[in-house]
Amino acid sequence: MYANQQIEQLDREKLQDLQLERLKKQIKWAQEKSLFYQRQFAEKGVSAADIQSLADIAKLPFLERNMLYRVDSLDILTMPLSGILRFNVMQQETGEITKFYTNGDIAHNVEMMTRCLVAAGITNASIVALQGDMSDSRLLDIQYALELIGSTVVPMGTDYRQWLRLMELMSMDTLVSTPQLIMQLIIQLQATGKNIVDYPLNRVICCNTQGVQNPMQRHIQDRTKAQVFNLYEPAELGTAGILYPCEAHNGYHIQEDYYYPEIVAFNSDQVVTEPHQMGELVLTSLMNEAMPLIRYRTGQAVMMETEECRCGRTLRRVTTPFSFM
Repeated sequence: MYANQQIEQLDREKLQDLQLERLKKQIKWAQEKSLFYQRQFAEKGVSAADIQSLADIAKLPFLERNMLYRVDSLDILTMPLSGILRFNVMQQETGEITKFYTNGDIAHNVEMMTRCLVAAGITNASIVALQGDMSDSRLLDIQYALELIGSTVVPMGTDYRQWLRLMELMSMDTLVSTPQLIMQLIIQLQATGKNIVDYPLNRVICCNTQGVQNPMQRHIQDRTKAQVFNLYEPAELGTAGILYPCEAHNGYHIQEDYYYPEIVAFNSDQVVTEPHQMGELVLTSLMNEAMPLIRYRTGQAVMMETEECRCGRTLRRVTTPFSFM
């Protein structure tokens, strides 16, 4: 199933034209409105006028992950706070990340999330449990996307007593959570003499904050007997919708109308152009309004796949060393 078939099956040439149009606007916007990017571009000796093709993105400086923890988020911000609709602070092991969102940013994130959820088989007949801190902007986007689809949403929060009560009250077929919270739920059910397989759960969507791959996937599948889909939601990106698996389970489709992907050699600035070559995933936002991300080095080891996916989507895929486990 497709949430947006026009985009998800868009002809590659038309998609690249759209990417270039949006890339030019994004770089121009960042240069004009963000103090951080004004400095970055000036140090590199590059400007928005230098971006005339998708290949020209290589002229732009990289955004290292640790930079986002050192720089003042207000320096990245492209507008006054009066233009901001949502503000979110996320605690990470490496520090604190502050994210700002406009109405447009939220709408884009919800659109991406809707595609992810529909690709996982969620429909208006689904009853979906959301496990986690509902003040997390990423979880809010998932809730809005589910409501847009028409699914019944059950926010479960972070209190295990609430989890157990809601599991008895509602026959939920889908669980959206982090691997860690899913395992806590399984353990808490066991402590009360119950087993998660006795509930009508047939789909688990794992939101992975540390990496694209989920080292607990096989274990969660074995314990829940449910189909597991993984989403990549690091705090630095501020959304869980950029990469998503489809029913073919053949890697992760990239939301290429919203993010331009590159594969870069590890510990190098060299772009990897050959398919099936492992490298670091680099992402550039194409539609971010409040906080553009230009050539952000994710630290994730992936390969770009060029073969058509069995699901029919033309959006390119990346795979990880564990994609097919």
